[in-house]
Amino acid sequence: MTDENKSPDQTDANEKVADASADTVTTEAAAEMDPVELLRAENADLKDRYLRLAADMDNLRRRTEREIKDAKTYSAASFARDMLSVSDNLRRALDAIPAEARAGADAGLTALIEGVEMTERAMLSALERHGVKKIEPNGQKFDPNFHQAMFEVPNTELPNNTVIQVVQDGYVIGDRVLRPAMVGVSKGGPKAETANGAAEAAN
Repeated sequence: MTDENKSPDQTDANEKVADASADTVTTEAAAEMDPVELLRAENADLKDRYLRLAADMDNLRRRTEREIKDAKTYSAASFARDMLSVSDNLRRALDAIPAEARAGADAGLTALIEGVEMTERAMLSALERHGVKKIEPNGQKFDPNFHQAMFEVPNTELPNNTVIQVVQDGYVIGDRVLRPAMVGVSKGGPKAETANGAAEAAN
């Protein structure tokens, strides 16, 4: 009898027999596998999942620690930047006092000058305790990451682009620039040697 002549009931019965045979083969194949191998495969899968989870947790811990550290280090950045303006004004007030007036000052003016100086030192000390440090660029090669060039000074004795004058102090907080140092740089001197140039000269 051809498939076309088979009744729907016979077709369904044949399909059920085929499915049952396939399930029997699968069950027999699973039964034939070594139970130890099954346990090893399961153990390897669980170990892989554990290692992935442990790696994810370690990455999360490191990222959280870094974020907490950054928050502690840089949370005062805006406030510190504002306080630097106050410190600048204190320094300008002190620099505005002529040397003659300072030398011949009476007790009241002397006490005022000393009070302003103490206030400036205390403010800078407090900023330093919170990670704010002054940039010391004099004599260093100009670095646009930390310095802002305001003018050039002809000087044939120093390497080109050497910082020779600081117009306004710069500061960093942690490893970030809070305010670049405003500087004057040398011009007309020999080019500063680079690491590659020094290596080539040595060869």
